[in-house]
Amino acid sequence: MKKALGVFFPLYTTTMIMLLGAGLLTTYISLRLASANVNGVLIGAIIAANYIGLVLGGKVGYFLIGRVGHIRTYVSCAGIITAAVLLHGVTEFIPIWVGLRLIIGLCLMCQYMVLESWFNDQAAPNQRGVVFGFYMAASYLGMALGQLVLMVQPDLGIQSLLIIAICFSLCLVPIALTTRSHAQQISPAPMELRFFINSIPKILASTLVIGMLVGSFYGLAPVYASLQSLSTQQTGLFMATSIFAGLVAQLPFSWLSDRYNRLVLLRIIALMLVVAALPLAILPHISFYLLLGIGFLVGMLQFTLYPLVVALANDQIEPERRVSLAACLLMSFGVGASIGPLIVGALMEPLGGNILYAFFILCGLITVLLSRTTKRQETHFVEDAPLPHIAMPDSLMSSPLSPALNPSFDEQMIQESMPAPEPATDEQETTDSHENPREQTGEETETAVIIIREPGEHESEDGTEGGHDDRDKGLEKAYTMV
Repeated sequence: MKKALGVFFPLYTTTMIMLLGAGLLTTYISLRLASANVNGVLIGAIIAANYIGLVLGGKVGYFLIGRVGHIRTYVSCAGIITAAVLLHGVTEFIPIWVGLRLIIGLCLMCQYMVLESWFNDQAAPNQRGVVFGFYMAASYLGMALGQLVLMVQPDLGIQSLLIIAICFSLCLVPIALTTRSHAQQISPAPMELRFFINSIPKILASTLVIGMLVGSFYGLAPVYASLQSLSTQQTGLFMATSIFAGLVAQLPFSWLSDRYNRLVLLRIIALMLVVAALPLAILPHISFYLLLGIGFLVGMLQFTLYPLVVALANDQIEPERRVSLAACLLMSFGVGASIGPLIVGALMEPLGGNILYAFFILCGLITVLLSRTTKRQETHFVEDAPLPHIAMPDSLMSSPLSPALNPSFDEQMIQESMPAPEPATDEQETTDSHENPREQTGEETETAVIIIREPGEHESEDGTEGGHDDRDKGLEKAYTMV
């Protein structure tokens, strides 16, 4: 654990800074639009555009990384996001904001893919669980810290946008200064959507409903807090508390998931969510501290639904199809996260802010109904079920590459599930030769990581770099600079 934390700590720092900016931007835009009395439908459309961009980014990321490499993809996407963030302060024309949120979501997913492929390439098979666990913690902490910035900077002017732009500028420093680059191209897992619709239709539907719930929370919970007459500082604390609850809940619910029937557990958690959200759905006004407590409880429950559904889906699918399953689950979740804000945003103006948590209740009840199965259906589990439950962030903070870090997936099975990358063109080979001058043409490389050594470094007889084979000098220096 200590070794994994030391080697990947700069990348965890990058992840936390990046998600600090992303989380702050989402809440800032919701509060800014609510303070300007923008129509709820338009607020929902802007939030949905971000999630549509995340879904589309899963395909664009494969193309960009295969075309120009990991580092260039990350740096270019960070530059585009920084420019798009600042453009929010140049114009208040809502259709332009919709387009900007689509672009930001698309580029953010590309950044997720770069980071997670980096972890996949450099993490040993026996440490993938630890590496992914720290990555999950950095993701949730970044999202929560982004909300706390609003307590220090409550003004919704250009200053907040400058802070967000600074975060997306700083997050690329460790990546740009790394001494490691990736030689192996990645390929998308095949989408077997028709097969999964026929085999696990209720689980896919549950994933879509959970996506609607989580997407509505991220985009419209700040609007709900604003309609409850909370100040900007109080809204930031409410959001930070709710998101941090998701991190706190992962380990205890993972323990329960490995020891009890997951279908029953999913049903119980969904019912508890219905009960917990009830006061926020029916009470027109509620005290701030009570709101924090209920918000923490609701956050714990809502953020455990997606990992539990993923574990349940893997229990019912053969090992060779699990990588494809992960891609389909992410797509279903992203589609739901795009639909949810549109529905709640359209209902919030005529029915009030409480409709958000009334929608949570509806989603919880639908999840309960979908989790009800017959005895015959419950027997359709594969031989290795149940798999160990792996705590994970929701798909709004991860990419289609995250399943490769799951230690319960066999590494050989993952490689066999991914199709072979297309042969590089002459132009790509020329680009690769410029990026990796030490790589000899005409020779096959067995490793996916090429290490560019600095002067004074030498390779020992066993192939390691003087006892520091896992250490990235560029990332260490970048972290020191930050």
